[in-house]
Amino acid sequence: MKKIVVATRNLGKLKEFQNLFPEDEVLSLADIGYEKEIEEDGSTFEENAIKKASQVSKDLNLIVIADDSGLEVEALGGAPGIHSARFASDHDPRSNNEKLIELLKNETNRNARFVCVICLCYPNGKTILSKGICNGTITYEAKGNRGFGYDPYFYVKEYGQTMAEMPLEVKNQISHRAKAIQKLKEMLYEDISSF
Repeated sequence: MKKIVVATRNLGKLKEFQNLFPEDEVLSLADIGYEKEIEEDGSTFEENAIKKASQVSKDLNLIVIADDSGLEVEALGGAPGIHSARFASDHDPRSNNEKLIELLKNETNRNARFVCVICLCYPNGKTILSKGICNGTITYEAKGNRGFGYDPYFYVKEYGQTMAEMPLEVKNQISHRAKAIQKLKEMLYEDISSF
């Protein structure tokens, strides 16, 4: 059985992947001692996901899954978008959320969506892309202590909860990342364990 490397150091993101795939198939960058920093300088989620997956796959000669994801808010013209993790400060969720709420304080349109693009890259350079979207709205106050990033402010109407209030098993069925992974599985026509 081939091992799959998930090109992330984000523990929340890694946990989601580990819950969606059997843990003994999933390795993180830390698990394999991969230290190279890959600059996410693309102009789209797709460009960033491809760059990460292809570079790590080339370096390790393994199948690699990388994703780029973020929050797009209608009233902000799609921001923070690809800059979601560094919206206010580099990978500081509290600062990012504070900036988001401040920018929306006078906005009545609070429609938003989480977007995730996953790239699976084979050692031969072949890539497969999938995209998942989860629609919601931005709340005025944080609710819930699960999840990470913008989850406490992202309200999903159909479930009457923010992402941070949902049990992980529910989030893993409806999240942007779960939808992108499901589409990837469908595109491959078989379970990831048979790669």
